[in-house]
Amino acid sequence: MTMRPARKRARTPLDADRLEELALAYVARFATTRVKLEAYLARKLRERGWDGDGEPPVSALAAKLVEAGYVDDAAFAKAKSGSLLRRGYGGRRVTQALVAAGIAEELREHIRPGEAEERHAALALARKRRFGPFGSEPPDRAGREKQLAAMLRAGHRLDNARELVDAPSVEAAEEWAAETCEDD
Repeated sequence: MTMRPARKRARTPLDADRLEELALAYVARFATTRVKLEAYLARKLRERGWDGDGEPPVSALAAKLVEAGYVDDAAFAKAKSGSLLRRGYGGRRVTQALVAAGIAEELREHIRPGEAEERHAALALARKRRFGPFGSEPPDRAGREKQLAAMLRAGHRLDNARELVDAPSVEAAEEWAAETCEDD
């Protein structure tokens, strides 16, 4: 007896009601931005097709969900930024993530982390990855360069990365991170 592969069921094209159901299910499950929601709906339309009148109301539907408060770009940006900073990512990586999520430039500027937040994020990464004084022993030259490169890839500025990797002790690194910056 030979087994036939299971046939894929042809999906029915979307209409306005089904498109709205998909949008509501998506925003109920995921924190998202208007741009990400529109991209999701466009992808679903490409996969399944459109069976409604005229053009699919993707932008209008996204605007409706923004107006209802189901999609809030500012709240998303603030939460995403805070999450990345707590995980040890620097300002550049935070900005890249917000750009990828479709956050507008003026909102990104408003959410951008200050010097104190960037220092705490750098400290969190150094502690987590055991860089500089958080390691069991001071790194050799090659190890130091690798630690600096990892901090730069995480979005930290070179001067902040050097401060932490070259810190003489854990206490010195923590004091540096706690210093009040004149820029803030």
